[in-house]
Amino acid sequence: MLDANIKEQLKAYMEKLQQPIELVAAYDDSKKSQELRELLEELEPMSSKISLRTEEAVDVRRPSFAINRIGSDIGVRFAGIPMGHEFTSLVLALLQVGGHPSKASQDVIEQIQALDGRFEFETYFSLSCQNCPDVVQALNLMSVLNPNIRNTSIDGALFQDEVEQREVMAVPSVYMNGEPWGQGRMTLEEIVARLDTRSDEKEAEKINQKDAFEVLVVGGGPAGSAAAIYASRKGISTGIAAERFGGQVADTMGIENLISVPYTEGPKLVAAMEQHVKEYDVDIMNMQRAEKLIPAAKRGGLHEVRLANGASLKARSLVLSTGARWRQMGVPGEEEYRNKGVAYCPHCDGPLFKGKRVAVIGGGNSGVEAAIDLAGIVGHVTLIEFGAEMRADEVLQKKLRSLKNVEIVTSGQTTEITGENGKVNGLDYKDRNSGEQHHISLEGVFVQIGLVPNTEWLKGDIELSQHGEIIVNDRNETSIPGVFAAGDATTVPYKQIVISMGEGSKAALSAFDFLIRNSVDESENEAA
Repeated sequence: MLDANIKEQLKAYMEKLQQPIELVAAYDDSKKSQELRELLEELEPMSSKISLRTEEAVDVRRPSFAINRIGSDIGVRFAGIPMGHEFTSLVLALLQVGGHPSKASQDVIEQIQALDGRFEFETYFSLSCQNCPDVVQALNLMSVLNPNIRNTSIDGALFQDEVEQREVMAVPSVYMNGEPWGQGRMTLEEIVARLDTRSDEKEAEKINQKDAFEVLVVGGGPAGSAAAIYASRKGISTGIAAERFGGQVADTMGIENLISVPYTEGPKLVAAMEQHVKEYDVDIMNMQRAEKLIPAAKRGGLHEVRLANGASLKARSLVLSTGARWRQMGVPGEEEYRNKGVAYCPHCDGPLFKGKRVAVIGGGNSGVEAAIDLAGIVGHVTLIEFGAEMRADEVLQKKLRSLKNVEIVTSGQTTEITGENGKVNGLDYKDRNSGEQHHISLEGVFVQIGLVPNTEWLKGDIELSQHGEIIVNDRNETSIPGVFAAGDATTVPYKQIVISMGEGSKAALSAFDFLIRNSVDESENEAA
């Protein structure tokens, strides 16, 4: 089941176990159960602190296994075989149930331990989902820290009947105490904040007590991370407020064009960026959504950014790097059936449509790559491109055309997503050449039509383009002195990670130059 190198690495990790743990397995006669048995039998001899036994109870999912701390109420359960993206979740669960400390902040640990109530979580994941491990690992850690919390992580592709019964059509999907509770990527802090009803209020109190920053970065993606690092290296007080550290990169699967890094994945890059930022004296304020900009000219001396929780941050200069999000089609049925057949992440949700018929909207690189990936999982893919021809790189188009279960429609305008009983059952589109209407029967629609900048909160306060992008010059200056911008939220062409990093660095250097020059001007004015 595991190759020799992985076994050696795992054995080294298992030396960190501090308390005895028990693997309790529930098998059936399936091939997957046999694979799970092989995995657990390979894990058991890796440490004298690991024991293995078979589950006798009849009311548990099969195949599944629990990891329990012997002599306590602490444990987690996996329904399925946590390989692929979830292999790290397995390793962390073994270590943490076995008493190895987590890297979560002490504040968050204490917040989890203080949660009152009984929380039974069920988390549906797919092995190809890069966002799922964040949720699985967060809920598993919470189960270790608070015995009133339990989490079972379920491979949706393996438990298809259960997925269909509960109408799970997007991962990660989280149920709490038997009821739907959350979907999509969530950090540990976000989950805890939802359970702790006073978390926003407490966080706002802390933020309001902070001194003004010399540079405040708004947004924590590649541009924001680079800006924070470059600003802090200049020795000036730097803060970074992000709605979600990493931004859209966290939802990206394969990254092959970050120079000097032949291949990485979004969550890995986000973790590396955050770790790099933490090596500097940067005040990181995650889960903070900006709602209003009050320029210095309107309040005198300092720019102010008001947050959704009611707190305010002040700074002598700002770097706005709020990024972008997936663009929606804006057709009837899209919002109604979101996560009920309408999806935006083929890597995450593709396995839930195994053997079914789906459509991909968009013929750029993202759309064609999505169609190629889905073709290996689903029964049939129809790609619909609005223009007269696809815009993807020719090598991708050639690969797509070679696939037998893919149909390509050009000059097609999607007009409606149809559904029945709360789920997608088809799509209507118009042939833009003939005007003829067509209907396709299918179970899933994956939207891949580009990005829209996260700048709505800036309207009326800063100059934006007709597309809502922040207008910047070659020094990343905006229409407001002392306010700079970088990344996908700006008018800089080519929305790429490496470009955002460079633009964030430029913006921070421009902000530093602004601070120096204005400090000199202020000193001269005082002397006069």
